[in-house]
Amino acid sequence: MKVSDLLRRYEQGEIDFTGIDLQGADLRGVILIGVNLSKANLTGANLSRAFLMGANFEGACLHRTNLSFVKMNKAHLAKADLTKANLSGAFVVRSKLSKAQMSGAILVGANLRASALVNANLCSADLNGINLRGADLTGVNLKWSNLRGARLQGAKLTGHLLTGVNLRGAYLNGVNLAQAELEGVNLSEAKLNGVNLTRANLTGANFSFAQMRAARLNGANLTGANLEGVCLKRANLNFAQLSNADLSDADLTDAQLKENQLYGTCLTGTILPASFQDYLQRTSGMYSVSSTPLSHQMSVS
Repeated sequence: MKVSDLLRRYEQGEIDFTGIDLQGADLRGVILIGVNLSKANLTGANLSRAFLMGANFEGACLHRTNLSFVKMNKAHLAKADLTKANLSGAFVVRSKLSKAQMSGAILVGANLRASALVNANLCSADLNGINLRGADLTGVNLKWSNLRGARLQGAKLTGHLLTGVNLRGAYLNGVNLAQAELEGVNLSEAKLNGVNLTRANLTGANFSFAQMRAARLNGANLTGANLEGVCLKRANLNFAQLSNADLSDADLTDAQLKENQLYGTCLTGTILPASFQDYLQRTSGMYSVSSTPLSHQMSVS
């Protein structure tokens, strides 16, 4: 269908364009509010800055489509193919993207607040600075994606794949990541206050200089994790595995853990809980302790 025909029919009140072929079409800035483009072929089309609020793209092919800065809140994109599509700066609030294929897509600075992405595929997607607050990310594949600076407060992240994900500087305050597989994930400088990481696999993860006040890390596997400079005030680390972890310059004020959990960790400059005073006195003959009684200066082995 020609773009001119589409726009003419829309102006005449028609909104059902199910299955039409608009491959490579130039639709920049068009107004198509509430249209039905389910199963349409929009491969390589340019819809940048278009107004598509409430539009239905369910099952549509949007492969390599330009949707940058589009306005499409409350849109239906379930099962749509958005592989390598460009949604930079797109406004897709409260939309349905369940089972959408978005591998390799660009969503830099996009706003998907309160959207449903259940079982969507975002493998290798660029999500730098994306807003996913309150989004349902149940079962989402985020392997190798870039979530640097992403806002994820209140997001539902159960049953997801996060292998190799870059979450540097991401906002994850209060998020439930219990039993998550986060081996080797980069969470440096992230905001993780009140996060639930109970029994999570955090082997080799990078948390350097993250904010983790009152975080729940009980039973988590932090073997070889980088916790340098992390704020762990009031954190629950009971039964967490910390062997070979780097806790140098970390703040564990009022944190919950046992002395024997620190064997094999690096505690250079670490601020330990006040309850560890006796522990420091017992080990002072073996390890150098600073003038500040709660700051350990040597690795414990």
